[in-house]
Amino acid sequence: MTARCVMVLGTSSGAGKSWLATALCRHYAQQGLKVAPFKAQNMSNNARVVPAAEGRMGEIGSAQYFQALAARAVPDVRMNPLLLKPEADTHSQVVLMGQVSRELTALPWRGRSAHVWPQIAAALDALRTEHDVVVIEGAGSPAEINLMDSDVVNLRVARHADARCLLVADIDRGGAFAHLYGTWALLPEGDRARIAGFVLNKFRGDASLLAPAPEQLQALTGVPTVAVVPMRFGHGLPEEDGVFDAAATQAHAPLQAESAASALPTGGGSYGNDSETVPRRIAVIAYPRISNLDEFQPLKNVPGVTLTWARTPAALHGADTVILPGSKATAADLAWLRAQGLDAAIAQHAARGGRVLGICGGLQMLG
Repeated sequence: MTARCVMVLGTSSGAGKSWLATALCRHYAQQGLKVAPFKAQNMSNNARVVPAAEGRMGEIGSAQYFQALAARAVPDVRMNPLLLKPEADTHSQVVLMGQVSRELTALPWRGRSAHVWPQIAAALDALRTEHDVVVIEGAGSPAEINLMDSDVVNLRVARHADARCLLVADIDRGGAFAHLYGTWALLPEGDRARIAGFVLNKFRGDASLLAPAPEQLQALTGVPTVAVVPMRFGHGLPEEDGVFDAAATQAHAPLQAESAASALPTGGGSYGNDSETVPRRIAVIAYPRISNLDEFQPLKNVPGVTLTWARTPAALHGADTVILPGSKATAADLAWLRAQGLDAAIAQHAARGGRVLGICGGLQMLG
């Protein structure tokens, strides 16, 4: 078989590509189709370990892992052949087909495309021979004109797969119609024809108030607005590569240090009603290169537990447990932690009898 390909593109990062691709994976699976997700290149420190070639294990982005579960498929490294794990503002570790590549990591960004594209294309082709549908996720925006010449994740994939594409925008941020039109307008003319529909994501309120914008947009582009997706809270899917608090998200803003401090109730040392072993207030230190932050998402769903991301000593006030998570740059994040005065605050928390948990790089920092 040769799978048909549906691709979800976005007007920006955070528009909802991962969420929509996950939903489509489950939708097609529920129709009895054999479905696989695919994202050629993912930049995220949130990863999962899955089967790779020759009996080995390898890493893929968390988003593709959960998309595979939604598709009722077994996750494997072909679903995300290239994973970039940021270690600094201008440097990322390169994971190709699940394995760290020191050679590719050392190459300049624009110099990698020729080296990685053959394996990306082979991974997609292999998935297409084994499935009825492949749901492909793009990255960022396909209209990043400074990156088009080295693109291996958006338009080049769409052309290779002959994919029909949806373009999704986050209407909650404002400017969605301009984002959709501007993205469409910057695409090469041949690629515009691949856009089969626009999707407005994270909408609140009365959808009738959108008129006449969808009709005007279609008149300008020839592309219909095929879906208006309501804002969804508590869907359980982690943010792909950001730190967000539910209350702050509902207020249209990512969590900042000040809101982290206010998110925790005052007082301390209290535990859950049902068991004294369950803390009510957990503070996770959110240093700049935090790794696998999505692993803490389940804590947000535990009744009676308040989870907050801490960037200042004040944010630890009232916490029962402080967690130092993993890091992709342990020494640099330790220096940041000390510069914020968090090292002394954590020590004071422990001296008062508070619990401290270090995970991976966080355990190294405690040492």
